[in-house]
Amino acid sequence: MPNHPLAPVGTPRVLVLADEPPPGLAEVERVAEVVCIPEARLAEELPVAEVLLVWEFGTEALPAAWPADGGPRWVHTASAGVDKLMFPALNDSDAIVTNSRGVFEQPIAEYVAGQVITLAKDFFGTYDLQRDRVWRHRPTHRVAGSRAVVVGGGPIGRATVRTLRALGIRAELVGRTRREDDPEVGLVHGFDALDGLLPEADWVVNAAPLTPQTQDLFDAKAFARMKRGAHLINVGRGPSVVEEDLFAALESGQLGGAALDVFRTEPLPADSPLWQAPNLLVSPHMCADTIGWLDDLAEVFADNFARWRDGRPMRNVVDKQLGYVPVDTVTSPAAVGGNR
Repeated sequence: MPNHPLAPVGTPRVLVLADEPPPGLAEVERVAEVVCIPEARLAEELPVAEVLLVWEFGTEALPAAWPADGGPRWVHTASAGVDKLMFPALNDSDAIVTNSRGVFEQPIAEYVAGQVITLAKDFFGTYDLQRDRVWRHRPTHRVAGSRAVVVGGGPIGRATVRTLRALGIRAELVGRTRREDDPEVGLVHGFDALDGLLPEADWVVNAAPLTPQTQDLFDAKAFARMKRGAHLINVGRGPSVVEEDLFAALESGQLGGAALDVFRTEPLPADSPLWQAPNLLVSPHMCADTIGWLDDLAEVFADNFARWRDGRPMRNVVDKQLGYVPVDTVTSPAAVGGNR
C-alpha cells in the first residue's frame, strides 16, 4: 500500500471543506494556496485541487462531488473514522487517504472510564434523588475486579484497555486478527472470539470503525449473549448498534445500562425513543472533543503536509480496502501533539 502521493511541484492547491477557516494552518498557508470552501462548491473545486482537508468530517457531499477525472491526490479527514470517505470512486482512485489518529485516543478512553464509574456508582440516580430532595441509601457496584471486553484493536481500543486496567478492571481487547504477544496489551483476541467473550463481560465497549463486519454488530442476538445486567458503551459508530434491539434489552433488564456517544442519525431526533430508554446515558458525539482539540487536529494535518512536501512517509495512511489505518502502520503520536 503506498504511503505517499507524488510530492508537489510548485505551489500546491489545498481545499479545506469547512464553513469557517480552521485554526493552526499558518505554516501550510506559507507554502500552499489554501482555499476554504462550503459543500456547495465541492464539485467545481475538486478537479483542480491536489489536497482535500475534510474539516467538516460529517459531510455526505463527497461521493456526488468527486470528479470523474483528476481530483485530489491526497484526502485528509479531521476524524479517526473514515466511513464517510469509503465510497467507490475514491476507493478506486489513486488518492491516498489519511486520518487524525493521535488526537482522540486518550480523551475517548477517559470518557469510557467515566461512564463505567458513572454507571457502576449510579451517579445519575444520586443526582435525581438529590434534585427531588430524597435521602435513599443503596449499595452500588465495585469497578475493580469486573470484566470488560473492548471491541476495536486500534489506538482508541488500546488506550481504553490500558485505562480500564488502571482501574482494576480485567479488560480484554478484540481486534480483526489474534495476536499472542502484543507489546501494548498482551493478548489481542480475534474477531471470531467475541461471541465467547460476551457472556463473561460486565462492560462491553465498542470502539471499532464502521465496516461491513461491524455494521449491526450489537443486535438482539449479541445482547442475549451478554450476561443479564451487563452494560454497553458505544464510542465507535452508531450503525454498529441496532437501536431498537438496544431499547428492548434495556427495557427488559437484559442490559443493566448503556452509554451512547454515537447514533445512526445525528443529531438524535427529539422523538427518538432512546431519550426515554431506561438507564441509558446519551451524549452528543462529544467523547473525543477536549479543550484545544481543534488545534491538535490542525497540527496533525500540518505535520503530514510537511511530510508530503518533503517526500517523507506520511502518518495515518488508511487502507482503503480495510476502511481504517492498520495498527502496524501507525507512528507514535508523540511525533505530533503529545499523547492525544
